[in-house]
Amino acid sequence: MTTEELFVEVQKALEEIRPFLNSDGGDITLISIEDNKHVKVRLEGACTSCSVNQMTLRAGVETTIKKFAPQIETVVNIL
Repeated sequence: MTTEELFVEVQKALEEIRPFLNSDGGDITLISIEDNKHVKVRLEGACTSCSVNQMTLRAGVETTIKKFAPQIETVVNIL
């Protein structure tokens, strides 16, 4: 998968998870993809102060991204 294709797949994953975040007053933005295997995102809105945002990041965001782009190894939230 090319870098451009990977970017598109990660964006598709974020579009799939975004409605769930929006329903709780949050959102997510893709910051970067490094070495085609490390994704940096920014949780926004209500997600920044939510006590379970790390669980959301791992169980929701990371799982969804890996479904679209299995080569992704890590997903981190950038403040």
